[in-house]
Amino acid sequence: MADNGVNKGRRRLLLGATTVVGAVGAVGVAVPFVASWQPSAKARAAGAPVQADVSKLEPGQRMTVEWRGRPVWIINRTPEMIERIEGFDPSRLADPESEEPQQPSYVSGPLRSIKPEIGVIIGICTHLGCSPLYRPEPNAEGVGTDDWPGGFFCPCHGSRFDLAGRVFRNVPAPTNLEVPPYRFDSDSVIVVGEDEESA
Repeated sequence: MADNGVNKGRRRLLLGATTVVGAVGAVGVAVPFVASWQPSAKARAAGAPVQADVSKLEPGQRMTVEWRGRPVWIINRTPEMIERIEGFDPSRLADPESEEPQQPSYVSGPLRSIKPEIGVIIGICTHLGCSPLYRPEPNAEGVGTDDWPGGFFCPCHGSRFDLAGRVFRNVPAPTNLEVPPYRFDSDSVIVVGEDEESA
């Protein structure tokens, strides 16, 4: 049988090289396409929901996640903390019933949360946008009051908030700390940025 001048080795080399170049091209097209399914940084900053796993958050501890470029504090409140919030003298607070619209309607009451033990609060002072310190221990030094129940203290201008983010009277901050929309996806996962009612 005649060879017809065909070099089978060269044919295999060209076929292999074409296959490799085609596969690399397909991956090159697929990667940006699949990546486009993820929300962009701009979309996340504009309000894409974020998830937080609170399964390892010990009682009394606080963790921080970022939502819309702002710190969101998630606090695992102890029974003692809850008792201090519920038993605190409301006359010392500027808005004890949270009448100003600083939270979704489904987090009403003194605890301002869906579950009593888990508080979710945006960590930005409502005075000038500083980030208050987490001072959960009662009677902590340096917070400007002798009968401190525990909460958040902004050292920049002296604003004070309780462990539910409610603002004290006669401080520069005009309103309570904001509570973002959030919901529980499970017992240990919180979705910040999505309302419980819309889930």
